[in-house]
Order: sequence, then structure tokens, then C-alpha cells
Amino acid sequence: MVDVKELLINTLNTNFKDYPVYLQGSISRDDPYPESFFTFWNNSSNDSAFYDNTETECIWDFDLNFYSSDPTLVNTVLLTAKSALKSVGFIPDGNGYDVMSDEATHTGRGMNILFIQHLESEV
Repeated sequence: MVDVKELLINTLNTNFKDYPVYLQGSISRDDPYPESFFTFWNNSSNDSAFYDNTETECIWDFDLNFYSSDPTLVNTVLLTAKSALKSVGFIPDGNGYDVMSDEATHTGRGMNILFIQHLESEV
């Protein structure tokens, strides 16, 4: 079975080597922010597509955010990530939205993405 979180992280790490990937909220107050980075949060993972009272799919819902001290990157990198994620089966929704940053030096942009995990081989 595909580890969906691992697929998300590996896709970003492979295509955007200069930008680390963190679980949202995992950078401590004592750690300096990288110049640019991704964060993600798994909002839900819901069973779907039932056959014989058994789920055959799981729909994963993530928020993906990109933060940077460079406003140009904030508005371009997430859209480039959209293409990379689509190529491995993620379903990005729209072109993103502004997200708050805890650091005055950084701005952020986010996007909701889904992944439909097919479970037939496990049923």
C-alpha cells in the first residue's frame, strides 16, 4: 500500500531540493525559519467507495503551504508544486490562498490537495 504522507514528502523533496518540508507547526520557536520551505497538514483520511460493507478507497485531505522571505517565490513555487503533485496522483484544488506566517519576514501561500488511495488489493 502507498504511504500517502511519504509520497507527498518525497515528491516535494525530489522536485524542490532547495526547500525543506515540515509538518505544520513543527518548527520550534527557538529554530530560525529557513528562507523558504513547505509545510503540510493532514486534515482527514476518510473511507470511501464501499463494496460488501468494506471500504475500497481512502480519500486523504491535506493542506500544503509554502512560506518564504521572497514574495515572488511565495506566488510561484506552490503553483509549480501543483504540477509535480498532479503527476503522482494528487488532486490540487485551485491556485491557492494566502496563509498567515508567525514571522514578519515571511509570507505564505497554501493549497488544499486530495489523494484517492485505492485499497482493492487489501480487501
